[in-house]
Amino acid sequence: MSEAPRRGIRSVEIAAQVLRALAGSPVAMPLSDLARVAGMAPSKVHRYLGSLINSGLVVQDPATARYDLGPFALDMGVAAIARRDPVNAAADALRGLALETGATAMLSVWSSQGATVVRWERAAGFLVTSLGLGSVLPLSGSATGNVFLAWLPRRMTAPVLEREGVLSAAAAEEAVARTRARGYAAADGSFIPGLAAIAAPVLNWQDEAEAAITLMVATAAGHDLDAALPRLLAACRRLSRGSDRAAPFPIGA
Repeated sequence: MSEAPRRGIRSVEIAAQVLRALAGSPVAMPLSDLARVAGMAPSKVHRYLGSLINSGLVVQDPATARYDLGPFALDMGVAAIARRDPVNAAADALRGLALETGATAMLSVWSSQGATVVRWERAAGFLVTSLGLGSVLPLSGSATGNVFLAWLPRRMTAPVLEREGVLSAAAAEEAVARTRARGYAAADGSFIPGLAAIAAPVLNWQDEAEAAITLMVATAAGHDLDAALPRLLAACRRLSRGSDRAAPFPIGA
């Protein structure tokens, strides 16, 4: 017997409908488009947007009058992602990696916006970066993004690649082949000047990336990430589902 629908507050369900329409769009939306996607009259959507803005779930750009998800919506999304079991298991490994390698360790997962930072463990050394919880890293140029590009189905990464507009289809295929052959991705400071990074995937049973662990150092400090690479790959192998099989991804120099 199917469970009967729970009685709720209709206004909350309508507000969620507006938020769902915003979340499904890759860009901020004008009122007319938002109302059309939500299937509601513009006047009705406008009334709900006032409350959603007051609560921090929505913001409006004063220059364009377009609406987008607000900081509280981002906080909720990051918190929900961070509670997933694979994320918790991988997050537990960050402190050990930071202590063993002297690098800052970062955990990212895939969200509707792309590769999203959900956990962070700073090393003892000095590291200046604008990255933080909720930051979205590009598929092209960042080690973390390269991992998701290589170990996620194309149907998931294609919309983000199209928004970035940096890599052609051929260049994306080359990046995927190179990253999968090595078993990890690396960035030498072209994405964030002065910052070098290596990243590897935490894989599920389908050999798809559930998360990416990234180690970062300031290039000016002279830190060698080559010595940290075996520890990063070993941690990701241990955390990947089906770790009793052959290594779920190749290991190379």
